[in-house]
Amino acid sequence: MTARARPAAAAGPGVDLPPGAVAVLRHAAAIMVLTGSGVSAESGIPTFRDALTGVWARFDPAALASRAGYLRDPARSWRWYAERRAHARAAAPNAAHRALAALERQAPGMVVVTQNVDGLHQRAGSRKVIELHGSLERARCFDEDTPVDGWESLADADASTPPRCPRCGGPLRPDVVWFGEMLPPTVLRAAFDAAAGCDVFLSIGTSGIVEPAAWLPFIALERGATVIEVNPAPTPLSAHATHVVRGPAGVVVPALLRAAGDAAAPPADGSEARHAP
Repeated sequence: MTARARPAAAAGPGVDLPPGAVAVLRHAAAIMVLTGSGVSAESGIPTFRDALTGVWARFDPAALASRAGYLRDPARSWRWYAERRAHARAAAPNAAHRALAALERQAPGMVVVTQNVDGLHQRAGSRKVIELHGSLERARCFDEDTPVDGWESLADADASTPPRCPRCGGPLRPDVVWFGEMLPPTVLRAAFDAAAGCDVFLSIGTSGIVEPAAWLPFIALERGATVIEVNPAPTPLSAHATHVVRGPAGVVVPALLRAAGDAAAPPADGSEARHAP
């Protein structure tokens, strides 16, 4: 694909935004947003590999986040995810999460597709969220591979062992996508449809290397959409995006939405009322 990116604009104190990006966002009919771990990191949530610290540092990720690793030691895997869940629940949505929720109120057809599993978009107020990699807040039966509602009432207080499925007695597992697993087909199709149907695509805080999420902006480009990348550092998408803005999501996204005329976009300092964690 031919590179067509404008020179990257750096989001400093004044947030230098490409005028073209502001204009297309102001008049967008269908917006899709793809978010990655960089957005959650600004809320203090470590990335997957950054979470492998302390007592977990000696483990290979596949020992904790794969079917084979879970079968070897279900309790170990469950405890690690319990720690991640607790960390996510203690975090608060940041200015980028809140600004995107505000944008959805102005553009009801907007869809957020996230690679994150922490639920911060929903807690910020976003309603149309596609969770590509699942959610730490859900569990499913390992044996039946089906969701289990009310799973927390089945769990030990100290999360030392996986709770049991009320239907078959098999162990529960986090409802997240593990190494070696395919994304749920319905979830992937919804994300592809959103990318193909948007006229503005925002890629925020994602490395652009994890597939199939990395394909989504290119689907949008092929359909003629404007792709705006917001990221502190270059990614494989940067040379192809229509507009690139360098800077943290919590600074750039609220500034971009305010410039596009979204009066509901909250300030980056988080001075407005927040949703309770």
